[in-house]
Amino acid sequence: MANNVYGDNNVGNDDIFPATMTVVPAYHHGNLRSTLLAAAESSLRQHGAGQLSLRELAREVGVSHAAPRRHFPDRQALLDALAEAGFARLHAELRAALTAAGPDFGPRLHAMAAAYLRFATEDAALLELMFTAKHREGADHLVVAAAGPFGLMHELIAQGQAQGVLEPGPPEHAGIVLFATLQGIATLVNGNLVAAELLDGITQTAVNQFMRGSRPR
Repeated sequence: MANNVYGDNNVGNDDIFPATMTVVPAYHHGNLRSTLLAAAESSLRQHGAGQLSLRELAREVGVSHAAPRRHFPDRQALLDALAEAGFARLHAELRAALTAAGPDFGPRLHAMAAAYLRFATEDAALLELMFTAKHREGADHLVVAAAGPFGLMHELIAQGQAQGVLEPGPPEHAGIVLFATLQGIATLVNGNLVAAELLDGITQTAVNQFMRGSRPR
């Protein structure tokens, strides 16, 4: 499937990326880029992408208004860097969840779903930016970045099929159904249509129903 959320990302990425910082570090010579990204992520979480400004970020971290342009020529470059860092962190968090869950498919699927929904609800603005930026014309590097986390989902579906837990067929088809289910839950929680404290129970129910509905017939 060309350039969609799940189907174009079924190539795994074996690199483990460091998590992006959620606390703005003190700036010193040599780490301005990471400092700006941390400040931008904090602003994104509080105010949304529309309020992000290179000049305002420069003021916040205490450098000249021209200094950020050494790393980000324009605002779009900053947004793309945030999106790329977001995919890297999502990839790392999903891999960590899978590793901790052990080898069995069922626990791994529950762990991945919970990790994805935690990211999607705690960093909703960042996830929206990631998907928007990924589909922008010329953002091929973000398509590559997205291949990491969504490749893990593809590989997990393939594992379930190989073990006879899920019905055979193109893994991306089942993956789209699973992703749509998880993203729908995230949308309901983020829109305050479902209480956040219900998330864990709903996630467990959704995964159980997905597995029942996808059993070989």
